[in-house]
Amino acid sequence: MKKLEEYVRSIPDFPEPGVIFRDVTSILQDADGLNLAIDSMQSYLNDMDLDVIVGLESRGFMFGVPIAYNLHKAFVPVRKKGKLPCETISQTYDLEYGSEEIEIHKDAIKPGQKVAVVDDLIATGGTVEAAVKLIERLGGEVVKIVFLMELEGLKGREKLKGYNVDSVIRYEGK
Repeated sequence: MKKLEEYVRSIPDFPEPGVIFRDVTSILQDADGLNLAIDSMQSYLNDMDLDVIVGLESRGFMFGVPIAYNLHKAFVPVRKKGKLPCETISQTYDLEYGSEEIEIHKDAIKPGQKVAVVDDLIATGGTVEAAVKLIERLGGEVVKIVFLMELEGLKGREKLKGYNVDSVIRYEGK
């Protein structure tokens, strides 16, 4: 079987010169790659005491739901503002040019629940940092954060100091 890194398509100079885009769709399009990705991410959670898997829109859903199913845990989506139908709380975070806002249902996490956050990629860390704040505002305890890929050059992990963070694949650059 191939290593997971071999399923990742790397596209140079996208979206701008000097950047190598790491394409997760090439993993999703291959049954063995998808299986390996989910199993690899789930391996960080198998023996953990947790109640809920939170996935970030939208690729965090693709990995978070099968992991939650396999572990027989609840799954909670964190979505972009305006996408959830019930009462929500929201958190803004900064982007390179401007800001964005994400939301979670107000009743999605119960006080004291142990939560693992799952997403496909950590770059600057702003989105996941905002999701952690939402979970904690609802009284949840973030016990683990798992990414499929990490772009170490963007230093997103620094925003998550004090949390238990793992990435299956780590790239040195941006």
